[in-house]
Amino acid sequence: MFVRLVKMSFKPSKVEEFLSNFESYKTQIRNFKGCEFLELYRDKSDATVFFTYSFWNSETDLENYRQSELFKSVWSKTKPLFSASAEAWSVDKIATLV
Repeated sequence: MFVRLVKMSFKPSKVEEFLSNFESYKTQIRNFKGCEFLELYRDKSDATVFFTYSFWNSETDLENYRQSELFKSVWSKTKPLFSASAEAWSVDKIATLV
């Protein structure tokens, strides 16, 4: 399992549209084969910056999602709202303290 972090910066006038779109798709994304966890965060100092945090069983699962009609639909509605290019990282979890 690995973690995928994606940083997205939106045009101020497009934030509510993004949030509405995310609300519409979040359950489908979370239930996509191989996705074990999904959260959305908002930056505390810049209300136009958001991060998705997701757990994937394998890189193949993430790639299958990225090639899916679901992703194409989500991305086609999300990308035009950006004020800057999205940034993404795939990382391995080293430790968890609860």
